[in-house]
Amino acid sequence: MLSVSEAQTVVLNHARSLPPGRSSVSVELLGQVLAENVASDLDMPPFDKSLMDGFAVRSADLPQGKATLSIIEEVTAGQTPQRALQTMQATRIMTGAPIPVGADAVVMIERTRLTADGRVEVEDKPPRPGQNIMTRGREMRRGETVLESGCVLRPQEFGILASVGKTSVAVIPRPTVAILTTGNEVVDASRQPGPGQIRNGNGPMLHAQVARAGGIPRSLGIAPDVAPKLRSMIEEGLQSNILVLSGGVSAGKLDLVPGVLEELGVQAHFHKVALKPGKPILFGTWGTGTLVFGLPGNPVSALVGFELFVRPAIRRLAGHEKVGPFFVEATLEEPFTYKTDRPTYYPAALDAESRRVRPVPWFGSPDLRALSRANAFLVIAAGEHQLPAGHVVSVMRTDD
Repeated sequence: MLSVSEAQTVVLNHARSLPPGRSSVSVELLGQVLAENVASDLDMPPFDKSLMDGFAVRSADLPQGKATLSIIEEVTAGQTPQRALQTMQATRIMTGAPIPVGADAVVMIERTRLTADGRVEVEDKPPRPGQNIMTRGREMRRGETVLESGCVLRPQEFGILASVGKTSVAVIPRPTVAILTTGNEVVDASRQPGPGQIRNGNGPMLHAQVARAGGIPRSLGIAPDVAPKLRSMIEEGLQSNILVLSGGVSAGKLDLVPGVLEELGVQAHFHKVALKPGKPILFGTWGTGTLVFGLPGNPVSALVGFELFVRPAIRRLAGHEKVGPFFVEATLEEPFTYKTDRPTYYPAALDAESRRVRPVPWFGSPDLRALSRANAFLVIAAGEHQLPAGHVVSVMRTDD
């Protein structure tokens, strides 16, 4: 039986970044990984521009910071100055407007006063050359690489792409993830469960986890514990980049998933992991690289298994360098006593700002409701623990 870290290594050794594809720049690319260097097609700004509303002046005319200057024109953003400044002249200028020839500083409007005869009185400290001016190319130069391959596209990257006229880019696509819940006892959420039946909570939960991880979820529905039907639904799921099954992976009479996967040519790389909840976790590969995960049917086991193994695989296929899971150290807010025979991931509420954490009341892997009060998991080693308040513990975050 593998440790969690050994199993994670096995998964990531079989997870490869998907081939890049070209896409139009739109909000759908948010969070995806750029697969090419992007260079600027122009200097930015393309001219010396004012950073303030005020007056463009010659610093040599204001050695004491005070003078009365003649106003020769007004330039707003989008206009081009028509006249060069001469001695004791000023141009009224707005933020973003080009600096006229001859000017080397901008005095902010608050340091000036218009006179009755149409001139401007300046009362300020002596201006220095370059004051309140952004010079041409200060932000970026034509031909300069402004975004590097491998960066994650955030809102600011969209602004840069637009600034350099990039309307399509090469990106690593989001992996497709098929989700299949198994079990004769499982019915759709829209149905009233009959005797011995439960609604399909795992399917929507995993669907949301896939979307949060950056994958494209595809629900296959519910497969009964009948080999032919299970086989056909698994065959459909194997056409995706990743197939995630929930239930049917243990050693019970109707745990048919491992056998059906083997019949279909899925190579199993592990079937048990030393953790709680979720020991019976299966991972395999099929064909040219489809990753197959068999998660337990208990909902908390499925959620933990996804965070530990599936989410990193999705992020690796999507081209991310940091794939997780992500851990922080935090201080227990209250004493915690727990005994376990294998490493345990215990639901907890983490205050990320103060790095304080407290376990939430939880009675085990079927207790999904407890997770509505949790945003993290305490990582507890095998053994008997009596941890006092203030003890520093390792915490796996799930809200990144």
